Amino acid sequence: MPEKELILVSACLAGLKTRYDGRIIGYPPCTEELQRCRWIPVCPEQLGGLATPRPPADIIGGDGDDVLDGNARVCCTDGTDVTAAFIEGARQVLAIAQQQAVSTAFLKARSPSCGITRLGVAAALLRRHGCTVIEFG
Repeated sequence: MPEKELILVSACLAGLKTRYDGRIIGYPPCTEELQRCRWIPVCPEQLGGLATPRPPADIIGGDGDDVLDGNARVCCTDGTDVTAAFIEGARQVLAIAQQQAVSTAFLKARSPSCGITRLGVAAALLRRHGCTVIEFG
C-alpha cells in the first residue's frame, strides 16, 4: 500500500488554537481531506513570533507578493506594523515544507498569512517555491 501524501495545513484548520482571536472553529471539508493524508500543522503568524490571541492584521498596499517584495506592509488594526513577523513566519513555513519535501499545503482562506484568493504572505512564498496551495474556510 502506498504511503499517504504529506502536506502542510494551517493549524487553525486542523482545530488548533492558533487563530488570531484564539477561537477554535471547525472546517469539515478540510478535516475530511486530512483523513486521506499525513499532515503537519503550521501557523505562520505564531512561527513569526506573534502571540495568540493577537490583534487582527491586514495587508496594506498590495498582497503577499508585494509584502515579500517590500512594496506593502502588514499592520494590526491598532496600527502596529507586523510585517517582519509575517515574513519570518512565511520563511519558517517554507523551511518546514522544504525539510519535509512537502509540495502541497491546505491554507486558511481570508488570512493575511495563508489566504489564496487575496494572496497572503506565506501562501505567496510557498507558491514562489513551487508548492501547490489549496484554500479552505
